Amino acid sequence: MISNIDERFAASNLFTRRRALRSISIAGTSLAAGRLPAAAQAESRDRNSTRTPSLIKSITKQTLWRNRDGKGTTWFHPRACMLPLDPKFKDTRTHALMLLQEIGGSDYFGPVHASESMDMGKSWTDPSPIESLGRDPVDGNEGLWAGVCDVTPQYHPPTDSTLALGHVVFYRGPKFATKDQLARFPLYAVRRRDGSWSERKKLMWDDPRGAFIYSNNCGQRVVMPNGDIMMSFTFGPESRNRMVAGVRCTFDGETLRIAQVGQPLRNWAGRGLLEPSITRFRKQFLMTIRAEDGNGYVAVSNDGIDYETQQAWCWDDGKKIGMSTTQQHWLTRDDALYLVYTRQDASNKNVIRWRSPLWIARVDPARRVLIRESEQIVLPMMGDGMTEPESVALMGNFNITNASPMESWVTVGEWMPKRDARGNVLLARIGWTRPNRLPAG
Repeated sequence: MISNIDERFAASNLFTRRRALRSISIAGTSLAAGRLPAAAQAESRDRNSTRTPSLIKSITKQTLWRNRDGKGTTWFHPRACMLPLDPKFKDTRTHALMLLQEIGGSDYFGPVHASESMDMGKSWTDPSPIESLGRDPVDGNEGLWAGVCDVTPQYHPPTDSTLALGHVVFYRGPKFATKDQLARFPLYAVRRRDGSWSERKKLMWDDPRGAFIYSNNCGQRVVMPNGDIMMSFTFGPESRNRMVAGVRCTFDGETLRIAQVGQPLRNWAGRGLLEPSITRFRKQFLMTIRAEDGNGYVAVSNDGIDYETQQAWCWDDGKKIGMSTTQQHWLTRDDALYLVYTRQDASNKNVIRWRSPLWIARVDPARRVLIRESEQIVLPMMGDGMTEPESVALMGNFNITNASPMESWVTVGEWMPKRDARGNVLLARIGWTRPNRLPAG
């Protein structure tokens, strides 16, 4: 076991951004509140009122693995899920499974490894490789290897198994194969109750719209009561102008199959719409989307398949939030919804894509905006983002885990691209003032 050092900081007091917005009326925003029934608007105002104490009691920072000095391994994509020790005790007795892989350069990752914690993340086993999520030679392409990246694990209660879903990536020598990336598609492996892993499998989708790429890379998914898995794809017949859509899959504990794909949402800037994540809150599905036009986007759906046209993420005063081609993720409670994200700020003006610090804010689910007064820093920027941005560790690839009713986690692997890809693995613990009634996951 690795012993960990807890680095506590009073995020709720030192980093809370308070702004006097109470005089701004809902009717004065440029967003879609006017389309909602009056009762829904009233519920939103009541349940998301910033005049009530925050549900976030504390935020503490823990360093799991260290490599700021370059003497160790820079672990990346640390994504955790909670597994029951015994299915009879699903919500009360859990241990954590984390998947992660070494990063050696831009989009260049080692084999996927697994680590486990039996004490709520205080200590973790040494990462061990998952044989089926390593690298394989590509037939007919001498010197080209197929790896797996962007893997997200999720426990599947109906089958008592864990689905680890990522996508294929191609390497030539010690780097990402820029000139001969073949078609990209989802790959997955299944962890069984006994801890063994299945072989690597491809999620099949025979649709010309995904001829260049279709993927749920880094995406959050929702397991439905009947065992179906709701997710989303970014896809396209070519690199530019990718679309996103809702997807429903069936899963029997061994094989994942696509059952339905919704109508696409589009954006014509750059590569289009990327890395969508979904959640379900009060019987509605919400998707948050990375884009390349200076915005992040949000869309809503009643069935998780067909989503309404996306709208740019804004504050509750209608002002757009500057986000630069970086993913966002949901933190979902039974009684409140939050978004974790990166954004433009005076302190990180020269940091690549503003990928530090990590922020959290409460979502108004009716208007689909962020409540500006609620914003806090989850993990602070280390270094000077104005005069020495190359010393700042980037934190744009992260994951959310509801670890227990009283605690949620944000896990991230730091990366300093101009410092020999050095960085630490961090875990931010978000403590709640009252229990989250959603199952750990």
